[in-house]
This record gives sequence, C-alpha cells and structure tokens, in this order.
Amino acid sequence: MHREQISRLAHAGHPIAAPLDDDSVRALLEHAVPRDDARVLDLGCGTGEWLLRALAARPGLRAEGVDVSEGALEQARAAARRRGLGDRLVLHHGDAADFAADHAFDLVISVGAAHAFGGPGATLAAARRHLAPGGRVLVGDGYWEREPSAEAVAMLGDLADLPTTVDRVVADGWTPVHGHISTRRELDAYEWAWTGSLASWALDHPADPGSSQALETAAAHRDEWLRGYRDAFGFVCLVLRSTTG
Repeated sequence: MHREQISRLAHAGHPIAAPLDDDSVRALLEHAVPRDDARVLDLGCGTGEWLLRALAARPGLRAEGVDVSEGALEQARAAARRRGLGDRLVLHHGDAADFAADHAFDLVISVGAAHAFGGPGATLAAARRHLAPGGRVLVGDGYWEREPSAEAVAMLGDLADLPTTVDRVVADGWTPVHGHISTRRELDAYEWAWTGSLASWALDHPADPGSSQALETAAAHRDEWLRGYRDAFGFVCLVLRSTTG
C-alpha cells in the first residue's frame, strides 16, 4: 500500500487534514477571505476541503487548487460536483512549488504543506509570488510547545517554538492579522481520526492485501504520537498580510 493511499484512508474521517475543528476552519476563512468575489488559491490543496468550504460560504468566490496527487484531486472534483461547486473550482495537477498562474490571487492558502516547499519560509515566498496587492495568506504549520525529545524531532523535524515561529514570519515581511492555536482537543481529535480511520478500514477489509500494513501503520503512528510527540507538538494557523503592502 503506497503512502498516498494510506493518507487518503487515514483522512477519511477528518477531511480538513489538519488539527482544526469545523468552527476554527470557519473562523479562519471568515478572517482570511477579503471579500465575496475574491479569487483564492490553495497550494497543496489535497482533496480541496478548504476551497470547498470557502466556495460554499461565498457564492461569488472563485477558487483554484494545486496538488501532486491526482487521486486527491479526483476526490476534490467529485466533492465539488456533489456540492454544486464545480463551476467555480479549477484544479491543477502538479508540484505546488512550481505552479505558475497568469493572474494573481486575493488569498493564498497553504496549511500543513510546508514540506512541499522545503519549509515555512519557502512556503511564504511561494505564496507571495501569487498574491495580489493587498491580498492575504493563510498558512498553518507545527511548532514545539515545549522542549521536544530527540525522537520527536526525528519524527516531525526541527521546529521552532511559537514565539520564534511568529518572529520569523514577521521578519520575513508579514504582519499577522488573525490566528488560531489548535487546542489539545483539536490536536487529539485529529490524531484519533487519523489512526482510527486507517485502523477501521483495515478491520473492515481483512481480505484486502493492504489490510495488515494499514493496521500496522495505524498502530505505529498511534505509538509515535502518544509516546513521541503528543506532549510537545502544537499547530498554529496565521492569516497574514504583507507588511509593505
């Protein structure tokens, strides 16, 4: 079973694919979308859930998403058709870091996709290339709430603490105008959904060749979370505007 399939199964019960509940997503989009007829881009959109929710809330909004996973984009297209949103959504198959458009966007979203760009700084640089004057960026990434173990760093990378994370964003020429720090409930709900959805699929499909691998992956991830990084990891989303305009 390849990584993309595991991710699809694991996120079945948590389509936003980040440690945020529905109210937090709604509030972030309300602060991030500058007007009803905005043009929105999601770099690393996955199954397009951020875009679909923005489109549903704003009838005049137009949205585009980019992702390397054709399977995830097919899910996004199907969901857009079911919700009657397909005529306002354009999806591009490719590397978000290499994406080029012939127009600018009023909001650029990239939540939990910094690995696709090589880090948070590179993510913001990519977002800036697509941003219309006066536009906004909505980014989300992890940070260390407290000193992590060496094992946690090996799992999730050399993250900064929250003040340093925000300081780096500001030093890069951005001003936060809104933000959300994921609660313990949101963080735990996301991990239980990830491991539980994958394990449930495995138990429901015992004859599938990938069943045992899925069950083992769910168990390994659950152990890494509970023993490795649960007490140290945090997640923050920021709505940003360029400090220089």
